[in-house]
Amino acid sequence: MSPPAEIPDPKSDSDLTPIRRLLIVRLSSMGDVIHTLPAAFALRDALPEAYIGWLVEERWAELLCAASEPRSGSRSPRRPLADKVHVVDTKTWRKNPLSMQTGVRVAAFISDLRAGNYEVAIDFQGAVRSAFLARCSGAPAIYGFRQPRENVASMLYTRQVLARGQHVVQQNLSLAEEVLSKSLTLGPVQFPRNSAADNKCKVWLQQESVHDFVLLNPGAGWGAKQWPAERYGQVARLLAEDGVSSVINFGPGEERLAESVVAGSQSSATAASFSLAELISLTRRAKLFIGGDTGPMHLSAALGVPVVALFGPTDPTRNGPFGTKSITLRHLSSRTSLSHQSAADPGLQEITVNEVVSAARELLRQCCG
Repeated sequence: MSPPAEIPDPKSDSDLTPIRRLLIVRLSSMGDVIHTLPAAFALRDALPEAYIGWLVEERWAELLCAASEPRSGSRSPRRPLADKVHVVDTKTWRKNPLSMQTGVRVAAFISDLRAGNYEVAIDFQGAVRSAFLARCSGAPAIYGFRQPRENVASMLYTRQVLARGQHVVQQNLSLAEEVLSKSLTLGPVQFPRNSAADNKCKVWLQQESVHDFVLLNPGAGWGAKQWPAERYGQVARLLAEDGVSSVINFGPGEERLAESVVAGSQSSATAASFSLAELISLTRRAKLFIGGDTGPMHLSAALGVPVVALFGPTDPTRNGPFGTKSITLRHLSSRTSLSHQSAADPGLQEITVNEVVSAARELLRQCCG
């Protein structure tokens, strides 16, 4: 399907006040969805009676709605922000774009999306696919950044906004502020409560005899952002000498990485792979997080968990831990690049085990006494 041939004239500011039905578009990834939540909750606080929908990839829906909770209806601790969570699986759609099954699914999705009768759609992603889906909502006013991640996306907006602020959370807030033509205040972010995940996490910690612990995340979206696994193990071993346990979080395909960390820790660390809901529950219990520029790091920051952040090719000014006590380590030789290189970043490799352990001890002293 293609968007309408002509972009409708945007509504006047008076027509958009108050906004009654608002669609947030942020499809992926984990960290980016989390970075959008502060602006989304600021919108919710400013529009307490508005109907707010969120369009997200199926993989990340549990950041917005517990698996056991209906994806639409009255808000609750299990779906604290959105009145409706619209889910898509664009990866599957792209695999078979011309199949009848894909066509039926896309048509049903667009019909459901348009049934929301949204007045305003905000594309926080800035990609062609997210801007296109925002247009498919039928909302007369579509907001997005003037300089989005993919330049073509801006052609699908009726309102283009110049981003303000250094951190991506601040930039997202500036987009939300333009929608309401007023300043907004960042407040606490809420994640869905999932009792089944909470219980599973509690049982696992009891079985492993893990109490106060540090959460280590050795994985990364691409190789250049990954600090050596054996060094994470050495950090865990040294923290164990202080009486601090370490839990290693790893995702699908990262089994060998986790094994290397456990081996480097001389088996003082415990590794496990968690679902997204379980990871939220586990992170709530952590005393500290140690890891690179990844979704789990941003989850920890959003939950107020202190963070030791290890940065290489990405810019911590834009993507660093936001809203929590943190120490960011980045070597002067690291250069900002979004090229997703698999080769190790030389600057990141310059960060030593002792630097990380010192930072961890300092944050534990500040936050835990």
